[in-house]
Amino acid sequence: MSRHLLGEVDLHLIAEGQHQRLYDKLGAHPTTLNEIYGTLFSVWAPNARRVSVVGNFNQWNGDSHPMNLNYESGIWELFIPTIEAGTIYKYEIISSDGYLLPLKSDPFAFFAEEPPRTASIVYNLENYIWNDSEWMERRAESHHRRAPISIYELHLGSWKKKQDKYLNYIELADELIPYVQRLGFTHIELLPINEHPFDGSWGYQPTALFAPTSRFGTPDQFREFVDRCHQAGVGVILDWVAGHFPEDQHGLIQFDGSHLYEHQDPRQGRHEEWGTLIYNFGRTEVSNFLTANALFWLEQYHIDGLRVDAVASMLYLDYNREGGDWVPNRYGSNENLDAVNFLKQLNEKIYHNFPDCVTIAEESTAWPMVSQPTSMGGLGFGFKWNMGWMNDTLEYIQRDSIHRAHHQNEITFGLLYAFHENFILPLSHDEVVHGKRSLLNKMPGDLWQQFANLRLYLTFLYTHPGKKLLFMGGEFGQWSEWNHKQSLDWHLTEEGDPNQHYHCGLQKLVTDINHLYRNKKALHELDNEGGGFEWIDCSDHENGIISFIRKQVDGAPLITICNFTPVVRSEYRIGVPNSAHYRELLNSDSSIYGGGNQGNSGGVESEPTASHGMDNSINLTIPPLGVIVLEPTLQC
Repeated sequence: MSRHLLGEVDLHLIAEGQHQRLYDKLGAHPTTLNEIYGTLFSVWAPNARRVSVVGNFNQWNGDSHPMNLNYESGIWELFIPTIEAGTIYKYEIISSDGYLLPLKSDPFAFFAEEPPRTASIVYNLENYIWNDSEWMERRAESHHRRAPISIYELHLGSWKKKQDKYLNYIELADELIPYVQRLGFTHIELLPINEHPFDGSWGYQPTALFAPTSRFGTPDQFREFVDRCHQAGVGVILDWVAGHFPEDQHGLIQFDGSHLYEHQDPRQGRHEEWGTLIYNFGRTEVSNFLTANALFWLEQYHIDGLRVDAVASMLYLDYNREGGDWVPNRYGSNENLDAVNFLKQLNEKIYHNFPDCVTIAEESTAWPMVSQPTSMGGLGFGFKWNMGWMNDTLEYIQRDSIHRAHHQNEITFGLLYAFHENFILPLSHDEVVHGKRSLLNKMPGDLWQQFANLRLYLTFLYTHPGKKLLFMGGEFGQWSEWNHKQSLDWHLTEEGDPNQHYHCGLQKLVTDINHLYRNKKALHELDNEGGGFEWIDCSDHENGIISFIRKQVDGAPLITICNFTPVVRSEYRIGVPNSAHYRELLNSDSSIYGGGNQGNSGGVESEPTASHGMDNSINLTIPPLGVIVLEPTLQC
């Protein structure tokens, strides 16, 4: 029995590349037709001579269930009675020249076998009942540019394991959510969870964009994970890969015997360095496929935001290519006009359909207005990772303190462009792999100085304008590089480790600065606006000290003073905007964090002594490799 699933409206929208719920029409959908229960299969393969559904139910015999072609759309369709959820299947495709292709998994499959197996699995997404209405009603507040956003980035497979086995989605919900909640992060960001064959890709080479990986359980179990995050007040951001896909034969490569999803010309269609293929963004069906996928995660899984991976690789035709190995656009330049148009339309559709969600660009170049609306000529993202800030400040903080005086511009330069985009300041997974060392291991000096430097750096991160992102393990000072094959070194925070007080102290600091960042509007309300920041002094390189003011719309400002040397700076005077008692809100050198407890006994009174262009000033003790954050209590 067969039936055309597509109506006239569907065909029109598909032809225009504007079918925003394409996943409702393509793929495998359990349903009842004419009182007969079964599954409707639909797949786009316009250049195929024949397409069949194969699986255990027909002994993988392509002659048993050939599909019917809708010539107008290039979509093959078939209803197979009695096929129900849980059935394993693939598509057998014969190319236009009669070649039998390797069996293909379904590009729209909602579920897939756990690797190394590669078949798709029929799955019904209609059964889950959500319990996150309270979060969904108010989540727009969580993504506003004036809201605190502190992201805990993690890889689900290596955050924690039990007996060297993965935790499933439910176990992760049991352990991860309370941990993130306790530490005060507002969001988690998951490295790609789309099904992928190779563990070592960390999910960045997905073969099933619509399927959460079965390594950790079923789609509904992943839904429960997201649901429980929301009930705990934690947002969920997915790392989303739309720039390229792997060459695994069961995937999209030459899907119907032609270059269907990828460019035919390898100068446009292949990343030699990564061994992956590039989507043909100028083909309406392909851009529609990707856009529908983005909307799918927001609709079906209540995902709160998408961090779009490797945007620079999409924007530039000559990305990682030598001269002559790329094809200029019609104007003779290197911009990928099709990709630019795709990204703009993607963001427009996301914010039109889900105005309370957020998109984030991992973009490492000077492309202008990445996080500005398309109506203003921007790409339309909500936020952009500030890769320049990350590279400069990491370069600085790794220097021995004796050399920092000559490179202070590395720690201050980011403020020259801090408000050109809506920035997120990332300390991401890319910085703790491939020989780059962990955050703690990057720090110079002896053991005490290493921990002090990291406490200093993380406090500087949280007091600097911009939203925050920290990769797992950095919050307690893991010594070893991140390894996707093993759990984080949680034993460092347990009794028996000789440096437990340092690791737990760092964890306590991250907890306190997260809550301080969230609770004090001066640290987040004007993150992306120049009016929220003012230097007190950025030029004292000899003492290794910088000081600045963070402001809010209404209310008291906060003062931050950072000492990047291992020397106590006593009797250090800075100008302040108000005559007041300045209460010490946080001191990264506090003994509760593993520090030496150098400070100002909880606060200091201002004096009517002019300094730094201000009428009032305070005289401070600045701890070594430390940060203090002060709040004025205004005098009547």
